[in-house]
Amino acid sequence: MKNVWTRDELILALDLYFRLPFGRLNRSTPEVIELANLIGRTNNSVALRLVNFAACDPVIIESGRTGMQGGVSICKPIWEEFSDRKEDLFFEAQQIKAKLLHSSIENIVGISKTDLIGKDKQAFVKQRVNQNAFRSMILNLYEKRCAITGINIPSLLVASHIIPWAENEKERLNPENGLCLSALYDKAFDKGLITLDNHYRVVLADKLKVFAKEPYYEKHFSPIEGFVITLPEYHRPNPLFLEWHRDCIFNK
Repeated sequence: MKNVWTRDELILALDLYFRLPFGRLNRSTPEVIELANLIGRTNNSVALRLVNFAACDPVIIESGRTGMQGGVSICKPIWEEFSDRKEDLFFEAQQIKAKLLHSSIENIVGISKTDLIGKDKQAFVKQRVNQNAFRSMILNLYEKRCAITGINIPSLLVASHIIPWAENEKERLNPENGLCLSALYDKAFDKGLITLDNHYRVVLADKLKVFAKEPYYEKHFSPIEGFVITLPEYHRPNPLFLEWHRDCIFNK
């Protein structure tokens, strides 16, 4: 019977831990089952490692939950190595996954040869890996529903950055820098037509309100003014990031 977890397996487990909300760290979660099948372990074994990582996570500890203490000594070194280096973690995890599937990392993350024309291959692949990881984190945190409308069609959902990807490298993969929005509201947020106050209420820009007499405004924007968005249990949008958005995008 297989017992000792390898470094590669622990990296894959930590990668999954960051993508899933605390309430889905269980053996019946599809992503847990998928990882168990990939590394040849039981669903229970993978779920146990995930809650071991939860016991290393300050966010979970500060919430009053403790995860599963048994096995923490195995997970702690990997946590300490990668908890502040998520870009490296997600990239290395996809490399490991590609190797196990006898594929390439480009295939794993959906990059074609055409996508790479004229680009630095490694930099482009790493960026796509991390953008995909951010999308997984945010959609899972918000239970794959738009925080404003409740739309739950994944192809219509966007993992919106509050502070844009290019503006702050340190916070690119911080789940508190994300919102799950449907495409219309993602674009409106990105262009500074809407924002959130520190009570998570939707605020409409004056430059949007000039269209108040239009039928689409009454249908899509007037009803959401002052609306409190649906929030995740953990990693709610950081008020400092929302303040940045109001100052640098909404009021610009």
